[in-house]
Amino acid sequence: MKSNVIRLSQAQLNLLERCPPQFQRVYLDQLASPISPEVQESLLWGNQFHQLMQQHFLGLSIDSILEVDKDLKDIVKALLNGVSETHHLDSDCWREAEHYRGLETENYLLTAIYDLLILNNNQAQILDWKTYLQPQNKKKLENNWQTKLYLYLLAETSDYLPEQISLTYWFVKIPHQPQCLTFEYSEQLHKKYTKELESLLINLDDYLLNLNKNYVDFPHLKNCENNCPYYEFFLSGTNEVENNINLLSIMDEIEEVSI
Repeated sequence: MKSNVIRLSQAQLNLLERCPPQFQRVYLDQLASPISPEVQESLLWGNQFHQLMQQHFLGLSIDSILEVDKDLKDIVKALLNGVSETHHLDSDCWREAEHYRGLETENYLLTAIYDLLILNNNQAQILDWKTYLQPQNKKKLENNWQTKLYLYLLAETSDYLPEQISLTYWFVKIPHQPQCLTFEYSEQLHKKYTKELESLLINLDDYLLNLNKNYVDFPHLKNCENNCPYYEFFLSGTNEVENNINLLSIMDEIEEVSI
């Protein structure tokens, strides 16, 4: 891999598409603000839950952890039962927790980490744990770059056809019962996501060239005033807006902020 390759995850793609100046500020200028205690607490619980699931799917016992928290034990048991019934985990399938996928394209390395990947002869299933309630707006989640990039990468880096690939989000929040939402892939969607990704990366090429050669900051989008959650910050720069921006900037990285 080339040393000057820029790594791009779904979080960075989402922010780049939403607000190029904020992408520059957070990922290039490294000017993100400290996370609030409330968000830190949610992030910690989400990370702990992911580690617990990873430990289970590695074949390690989690009984001692669950015994000290009945609510967590009930939720984990319900989730594992749901996963087993929905995804047909058996001895014929291959599975791996925290599975990494990467694809280098031009000057960028597209990356994803699947919470659980399940493979058999004719089906590839990506599972992702979300420690919040299932959102009402399915379309918004469908258009999020996590959904698009996760599906796209597996199609590009495996022998599975797009129609054989799916992504299922499992929503877990104590004391509610786990719910799931599945997105099936297709050749038509793959072509669509490929064009969207190419367009986004072409824009990033132009932004970086203008920044490095002409010292021109990343531009605002034409519809920024109406659609950009960071618009007020770039007008005022107040601390209150700064804190809100930081929360939005990391929303794709943490598990407690609903899309």
